[in-house]
Amino acid sequence: MAGRAIAAALTPLKDDGASLDEAAFEPYVAFLRAAGIDGVLALGTTGEGILLDVTERRRTIDLFSRDGLPVIAHCGAQTTADTVELARHAAAAGAAGVAVIGPPYFALDDEALLAHFTAAAHACAPLPFYVYEFERASGYAVPVHVVERLREAAPNLAGLKVSDAPFAKVSPYLIEGLDVFVGAESLVGQGIAAGAAGAVSALASAFPDVLVEAVRSGDSRRAGELRSLVEGFPRHASLKAVVGSRGVPMREDVRKPLRGLTTDERRGLFGALEQFGA
Repeated sequence: MAGRAIAAALTPLKDDGASLDEAAFEPYVAFLRAAGIDGVLALGTTGEGILLDVTERRRTIDLFSRDGLPVIAHCGAQTTADTVELARHAAAAGAAGVAVIGPPYFALDDEALLAHFTAAAHACAPLPFYVYEFERASGYAVPVHVVERLREAAPNLAGLKVSDAPFAKVSPYLIEGLDVFVGAESLVGQGIAAGAAGAVSALASAFPDVLVEAVRSGDSRRAGELRSLVEGFPRHASLKAVVGSRGVPMREDVRKPLRGLTTDERRGLFGALEQFGA
């Protein structure tokens, strides 16, 4: 079975990032679908989810869920109460799955993490539930033994998105019976060869064709190099600028404290992409 190529979707914003740009969702999803993307992760790191309030996140889930592509809704929040509310809403809205990152800031112990993930998984059951493992973003790694215990506490645990690098930090999560999606584009080929179910990629939010090719071929070198190029600029605004340049009505607006591109950065980004052949 071929791996699945999932885009970590951008969230269309307007008014200098202060509000959702609802009119942009449908053409953006159509853009991703036309490139062969198998689904989207909404409201993850690339989707600025942690910067939106619960009402905005509920509405974003609704908007992504109406346009045909399977949606995994990232419902991770600072509190368990908000996480549970979002997970329940995702299930009611018709999402295909729910993902939750360990709450940032506090380094939670095993019992607190297990209770948090279990509450979120139960809130969306029987919808597939995914642990979103991203040590750099959350400030700590989710221990593998917590994932194993979660399998017993939440039968709807379906897998993980693992955005860590290098691959030595990914491989312990390749647990038999769970679908693991690799987040680092440079590791996609290695992950699929080791049994990963596919990739959930930030790069695919603007370059979906590149991820689709990496997943289908098992060669992710170009995807990794292109991600490194984009990381040389403010990432969220850069990806939105690329999507806008491809005919989608996507503004570069991002939610503060993220910032937009300067004129020189925008010129440098598109010059570098042209040299890269992207």
